[in-house]
Amino acid sequence: MDMVQGKLMSDDLVSIITPAYNSESTIEATINSVLFQTYTNWEMIIVDDCSVDNTVSMVTKFSQEDERIILIELKANRGVANARNIAIKKANGRYIAFLDSDDLWTADKLLWQISFMRAKGCFFSYTAYEIIDVNGRELDQVVAAPLMQRYQDLVKKNTIGCLTVIIDVKEVADIEMPAIDHEDFALWLTILRRGYVAYGLDENLAKYRQHEESLSSNKLKTVGWVWKIYRENQNIGVFLSAIYVAHFIVRSVAKYQRLGLLGEAAGILKGKVG
Repeated sequence: MDMVQGKLMSDDLVSIITPAYNSESTIEATINSVLFQTYTNWEMIIVDDCSVDNTVSMVTKFSQEDERIILIELKANRGVANARNIAIKKANGRYIAFLDSDDLWTADKLLWQISFMRAKGCFFSYTAYEIIDVNGRELDQVVAAPLMQRYQDLVKKNTIGCLTVIIDVKEVADIEMPAIDHEDFALWLTILRRGYVAYGLDENLAKYRQHEESLSSNKLKTVGWVWKIYRENQNIGVFLSAIYVAHFIVRSVAKYQRLGLLGEAAGILKGKVG
């Protein structure tokens, strides 16, 4: 693996995109998971969206100790999509990776995934990941990575975890997240609609922190947001959008059943998930 890393390190800078808002309880662990990477040719661009806690001071301390960590402080709170887009515009790397301020990577995440992309010759990749609770406790729930996703696959169910994605912007230009709920899903669809294929590395290389109040925790609202993506962002007709939403619901239920979340799966069908 050392020889592989030496070959990759020459010109393959990875720009890590991290939006932050009131993240003082988690961001230290997030940054440390980047600092512990065996692949060291990276920059971490943290965009603070007007936090009112100690997030800025904590990130400032890290940035003073390691010049690869870059802090951008916004003057107005405009949401996660805007924060990510600002970081993307400031990025210098060939590769763009996404890591939110409460999520974590395993130490070999970047090395494994960049090596995978180089060996496969792909421009958009993602990996499996596991779900942890708000305190970082592992829940024995691993979300697998399908080996390949084309537009017609992804439009029926979002199987790509944002915290696992790496995109080669030398080949995939115009990366920008729309100001819409589930902005990452909308971006993946837009990229794949251009004809690109996303390839999955089915190795558990990241940890997604699940919050009770997180957007993804409200499954009924998620269906509404997905409908809006189909109709307004992807300009898909009403009839086809309805078919895709049905696929989305069925596949979501199957996912929660695999993860042992039978109560949530039932809640989707009954319309009672909060």
